[in-house]
Amino acid sequence: MPIGRQEPERGGVTTRVLFIVGPTGVGKTRLAVGLAQRFNGEIINADSRQVYRQMDVGTAKPSSEERGQVPHHLLDILDPDQNFDVAAFLSSAHRSIQEIQGRDHLPVIAGGTGQYVWALAEGWQVPQVPPDPVFRRLKQQEAEQHGPLFVYRQLQNADPERAALLDPRNVRRVVRALEVHRSGQSSSSGSSGRRQGTPLLENGLMIGLTMDRQALYRRIDDRVDHMLASGLLEEVKGLAAGGYRLGQGPLSSPGYRELGEYLAGELSLEEAVQRTKYQTHRLARRQYTWFKLNDPRIHWLDAGGPGLESQAALLVQDFLRAGPAVVQ
Repeated sequence: MPIGRQEPERGGVTTRVLFIVGPTGVGKTRLAVGLAQRFNGEIINADSRQVYRQMDVGTAKPSSEERGQVPHHLLDILDPDQNFDVAAFLSSAHRSIQEIQGRDHLPVIAGGTGQYVWALAEGWQVPQVPPDPVFRRLKQQEAEQHGPLFVYRQLQNADPERAALLDPRNVRRVVRALEVHRSGQSSSSGSSGRRQGTPLLENGLMIGLTMDRQALYRRIDDRVDHMLASGLLEEVKGLAAGGYRLGQGPLSSPGYRELGEYLAGELSLEEAVQRTKYQTHRLARRQYTWFKLNDPRIHWLDAGGPGLESQAALLVQDFLRAGPAVVQ
């Protein structure tokens, strides 16, 4: 039987939180919207690219229809040349969670940026390292002169654990990790495991979506083709016309960098599309280093199998029936 809409218990502010995680292209948004509708939830974005305006098609941002079905938070809050990091995410996410719980609704954290998800779930204390403009300019110059891998190898030597979790082409994040390491603080595990509050996963449920790797790659490739048909190239042209530097910061994401190289005459359109698909496969593999299939804290479901939403709804129903912790 279908599971009807569930209302959280009243009489206080529930501290229950639902997480929907997994690699790119696996279907997190669709499941999050469906579960939020069933269980009186509101969705908090945990994708580091969907916070940016004008980056809609290439980040597979929730559609206007999906946003109309349930409230969404932390979407379209910055311009593509503004900085957003894990500390900013934690501050914004905690504020949204408090507001959602104040309405007796269920916060649904959905996204594939592992650092953001685990920082929130485990209650990380993020290193408070102020930016060093001189150091950043130096490393940016090195990356421009010698290539991104030159700077990335510095991070591999300094902090191999952190380096393994980052895209070597994302110079901004690599430089930030070097900046934090240079300060003597760890950027790999929330400042050596110290926490800034109660880990939300202690009163939370984390559902992970996965599927056969080759099937996931095919789904990613189809999605890239759909993005092109839906106006991704026009989106990239608009960003370039707006003065944003393609291939840097958030615009180093798959699709934006490659199509920027196409616009610069460095690649054919076919090459740019194929590289976008390949880089998105790489992104999915990196996300699996954050969300491990043998992690007992994650309830993994097969996104390619039948009855996905019903299976997930049963997990959420049992989780809520277990008796939410309540702050009076």
